[in-house]
Order: sequence, then C-alpha cells, then structure tokens
Amino acid sequence: MTKECIILAGGFGTRLQSVVKYVPKCMAEVAGKPFLFYLLKYISKQNFDHIILSLGYKSEIIIDWLNKQNLQTKISYVEEQEPLGTGGAIKFAFNEVVSEKALVINGDTFFNINTNQLYNFHQINNADITIALKPMINFDRYGSVQINDQNRIIRFNEKQFCEKGLINGGIYLIKKEIFDNTDLPQKFSFEKDILEDKVKKIAMYGDIQDTYFIDIGIPSDYEKADKDFAKILF
Repeated sequence: MTKECIILAGGFGTRLQSVVKYVPKCMAEVAGKPFLFYLLKYISKQNFDHIILSLGYKSEIIIDWLNKQNLQTKISYVEEQEPLGTGGAIKFAFNEVVSEKALVINGDTFFNINTNQLYNFHQINNADITIALKPMINFDRYGSVQINDQNRIIRFNEKQFCEKGLINGGIYLIKKEIFDNTDLPQKFSFEKDILEDKVKKIAMYGDIQDTYFIDIGIPSDYEKADKDFAKILF
C-alpha cells in the first residue's frame, strides 16, 4: 500500500503577524526550526512514501528551504496561483496523488496520531473520510464533533464553550473519489462545503486518539509549541 500525505502549507498566518512576519505560517520558527520541519519528520517516521505540499503564500520561501534539505521521502508540490480555500487546495493537491486515498494534514497543526491505526480504522469502516479526533476539556476555541455508537460523525457543532468533547484534529484520511463531483467549484471550503454540508450524505467517521496536539495559529499556542518542541528529540 502506497501511503501519501498532503500538507496544507499555503496559509498566511494572519493571527500570527505579531510574532511571525514575512513567511508562510508553516515556516514559523519553533525551537530553532521551521514548523514544517517537524511535520516532515513526523510523516517520514510514519513511513509515508510520498508527501505533497500544497503551497500558496510566499511559496518560494518553502521551495528554497526544501531544496536545502536532505529528505529521504519523495516530495511533490502544487502551487495555487490564487487562494482556493481549504477544499480547493485539497482537491488541487489530489492531482498529484496516485493511490485511491491520501492523508491530509494542516501545516499549522501537530497531532501525534498513529497513522496506521487511522488507516486500519478507515478500512474497517469503509469510510469516505476519516477524521482524527482529539478529546478536550474546557475549550471554546474549537467547534466540537459528535459521533454515534459506531463512531460515525453525525454533527459538527459551532465554536462555543464545551466542558468536555471531541475536536477535529485537522488530520483527514480522504478517498480521492469524493472530489470526482464536477459540481464542486474551483474555490471552496473543505470544512463547510464537504464536512458540514455532506455529513449525512457520505460516510464520515471519527478515530479518537488522545495524543499530543498543538495548533500554532495564535501567539499563545505558538509560544507553547516553541517550549514543547525544544524538549522533543526529532
């Protein structure tokens, strides 16, 4: 089985402008290295055969950095000429995917899941999309995800304070065929137009993994990641 991973690395990092300027969000320096460094190391350790980077904002910075790395895993990339939204970016990147499914991860999130477990879960449930879900307590920054007794996703809830729940960890295993629908526009939101709009129409499942999770999208969590990753040996 060929394991392929798309990394969404075209973000502007608007909310990080106070601490990270002039570079794409995935190139924000964390413990002395670009955040993308840790994502690539993680994916390589999970034995992926092919990594596809979805690039946009200041893509030349990422490409120049990649060219200086001694990476063992095959790397491809696609470049948006204009912002396509998360859905458009994923659909565009799937042009480089050769297998029937691919893992998709956000370039500003590190969720230390076991991808073999995710793949097995996806296959057992014959899922169209499997989302890695992270249990959390006392949160309001993220929307929550509801699942039934079979771990099928039945609802995505808006952001509000939640004492205990599951959040979308920003890691998806997606069947390539879901993008065969020609009605999809070039620009669209994966979260709104696929996950929320089609939750009752296609088989979406949630694989719960309670492992380390960090989203560097806001300054406080960026600073936390900087401290956490200084303690991790990659």
